[in-house]
Amino acid sequence: QVCQGSILCNLLISACFPAAMASVSVISNDRLYVSEPDPRMFGNPRNPADVSAVGWTSNNWLTSRFHFSFAEYYNGPGNFGVLRVMNDDLVQADRGFGEHPHRDMEIITFIVHGHLTHRDSMGTEETLGRGSLQFMTAGTGISHEEHNLAKDKPLRFVQSWVVPRKRGLRPNYGSMLAEDNDHTARSDKWAHLVSDEISSARTPVKINQ
Repeated sequence: QVCQGSILCNLLISACFPAAMASVSVISNDRLYVSEPDPRMFGNPRNPADVSAVGWTSNNWLTSRFHFSFAEYYNGPGNFGVLRVMNDDLVQADRGFGEHPHRDMEIITFIVHGHLTHRDSMGTEETLGRGSLQFMTAGTGISHEEHNLAKDKPLRFVQSWVVPRKRGLRPNYGSMLAEDNDHTARSDKWAHLVSDEISSARTPVKINQ
């Protein structure tokens, strides 16, 4: 049991565990750990005193729901096979994750709504909208930052970490841009979006696992 909803299931269960697609169980929000870290941890200013005045939908800059043990949460499962992290993040307007490093992990981010602006140490910079996918091979080391630059709308994305088949890979970044009607075409359907780079599956995103 690893899924909060169809978005999460479509993204990674079909990628890493295709045989499990027929037996997915949905875990409701109230069973997930909710993290609301201090905004200064990622280089943000303090939360505004009146969040409604700036169009926020939550009292904290970030509301993150963890499917596995992560950060300050130690009481959940540690992983599901090679799936190490699955966080459902809601980032408020004009906030984000300042530059921070990763290594030896495949990181996949699905944008549920809003726009995610990415910058990394390889010089990549782009903004992705609803239904798009971003992926990184952290490998020997990569630093990146992710922001919601909108002034009045929240950003929601699902970020998952998959353990690669080996350490010390060359860092890489890529993305799948969603078309305007993709969310309608994929509604309530399985979408095989991610697969192993050495597999014969034809998917828009390939990772090292």
